[in-house]
Amino acid sequence: MPYSQSRARARDRGNVLGRLEFLSLHQPLRNSSNDNNRGASRRAGPGKYHQNPQSDHQQEPGEGSKERKEPPRLPEEDCMQLNPSFKGIAMNSLLAIDIHLSKRLGVCVHTSSSWGSVRSVFTLLALTGHGITWICGTLVCLTRSSTLAGQEVLVNLLLALILDILTVAGVQKLVRRKGPWEMTPGFLDYVAMDVYSFPAAHASRAAMVSKFLLSHLVLAVPLRILLVVWAFLVGLSRVLLGRHHVTDMACGFALGLLHFSLVETVWLSSNACQTLISIGTLSWSPFP
Repeated sequence: MPYSQSRARARDRGNVLGRLEFLSLHQPLRNSSNDNNRGASRRAGPGKYHQNPQSDHQQEPGEGSKERKEPPRLPEEDCMQLNPSFKGIAMNSLLAIDIHLSKRLGVCVHTSSSWGSVRSVFTLLALTGHGITWICGTLVCLTRSSTLAGQEVLVNLLLALILDILTVAGVQKLVRRKGPWEMTPGFLDYVAMDVYSFPAAHASRAAMVSKFLLSHLVLAVPLRILLVVWAFLVGLSRVLLGRHHVTDMACGFALGLLHFSLVETVWLSSNACQTLISIGTLSWSPFP
């Protein structure tokens, strides 16, 4: 028995590595596998190493969806333009000036207006530039004309009047601009398709007719001046009556001059006018 105990003590003294303070030298560490994985990920390169934050980020879909979600956009009319363009500012300023000036010039809108006592005079003046008035007057002169030159001028004038009415009515239908004052169009306005404000039909017709007559009739100087003044007063009368804006009148004058240039370009000869007259009177025959 004493011998066995002495042998065990000798064996323990020989096995120095079995002591507690030396156990860490010959036993593997618990986190060695984790350290090896970390080292391998570092040695794999920066590309693989940077994939871990993405995977961690994908594990939280709530945060990603919140970041990707865009705020709702408001309609353009509800947004305030903090830096409007110069063109927009200029256009809005001109429109404001046009509306203000047109309302100030509407002195004959009602009989109770400042110039209400002469409202009937301007109404009669505007009637001299109405499309129905000029078409009826041209047809009457055409039936009583006996010269080929006179009929040629009258037929081209009639075509110019029809072109003016159709063009102005088409532009008014497209723009649909209301007048400065809320006024219901009259019966003749509906017949001539002069319902909206832009462009001014009376101004366009007056400018075209005056330019046409000045070019094809031999008139004295006072009559030529009177014709120009008449055209301007016809356009202005519609503004004073509250039917049109100032810009409507100006664009009407420009459109009337454009119509005159177009008619001069496609001027019908005397033979073509006689053919149209024959068709209109139902006396035309295709076989001479």
